[in-house]
Amino acid sequence: MRRKTITIIPGDGIGPEIMQAALAVLDALDCGLDYAFADAGLAALAKGKELLPPETEALVAANRVALKGPLTTPVGEGFTSLNVVLRKRFDLYANLRPAISYPGTAARYDNIDIITVRENTEGMYAGERQELSADGKRAESVSVVTHAGAARILHFAYETARAYRRRRVTVVHKANILKVTSALFLTVAREIAGDYPEIVTNEMIVDNTCMQLVMNPYQFDVIVTTNLFGDIISDLCAGLIGGLGMAPGANIGNDAAIFEAVHGSAPDIAGKNVANPSALILAAALMLEHMSMGDKAESIRGALRDVIQSRDRCTVDLGGQSSTAEFTQAIIERLK
Repeated sequence: MRRKTITIIPGDGIGPEIMQAALAVLDALDCGLDYAFADAGLAALAKGKELLPPETEALVAANRVALKGPLTTPVGEGFTSLNVVLRKRFDLYANLRPAISYPGTAARYDNIDIITVRENTEGMYAGERQELSADGKRAESVSVVTHAGAARILHFAYETARAYRRRRVTVVHKANILKVTSALFLTVAREIAGDYPEIVTNEMIVDNTCMQLVMNPYQFDVIVTTNLFGDIISDLCAGLIGGLGMAPGANIGNDAAIFEAVHGSAPDIAGKNVANPSALILAAALMLEHMSMGDKAESIRGALRDVIQSRDRCTVDLGGQSSTAEFTQAIIERLK
């Protein structure tokens, strides 16, 4: 097997602990991966570096694939979200967020299987031209949606539906009110839907989408939407499966891809060996799929599913009393 080097950004808070778990799982599968470790966030600041050091950017660019733990961006002081910076720096235009039920979690629903595809670089969330008046009483931000940006995320969503053999794509918008930006996204969606006649396309206003996800989530298969709406909907979908602790994320561009746990750094439990590493382990599975190792990705998901369902050495949030390391070992035993 030809070996491949990937960039590892352990992250802050519980990041190093859950990263250690994810890498142990990858090593147990003998994926042919070598690791180049890089600093970012508070861990970088503690070493006297920038929040996103140039050498970290260089490693991501060189290796093209990165696995990232949660990063903390200091509040205030003019710091921009590191996740937003990484997406813009590497043009990671597609955010992929699967929400899949695992029996044994504290989820309110069973058998959820929804993929949210979120545009990752445009729209209101990108925060273009943010301005505050001199008297501090008026704030403005510009939302920019382009035909090209909408087209590439919509094509990505439909190609994802094809790859995962999904039958329905729901285009989520607010074109009834946002008659320029959201309407453009919807117009482009209608153009592109015709290229995928085997896939059923339906359109839904974002507020109705949120209500429908709570009332009947089983009607959804693949959701595609703009940046801010996708940020909200993907977390809502995570709530359907038990929370962000079970929610991986992928940020994909033409030249690089970063896979991550989307939850926070949880500094209150950092270093206590009690964090649930499932989200980052599932992100590692998404990464393996991206690298054409889908069989190994499915092995990870199957092992994780069996551990949680059987309540074998689960962490506290999964109904057990075991440590991060013990939970990881239970997964590895099933892989071997």
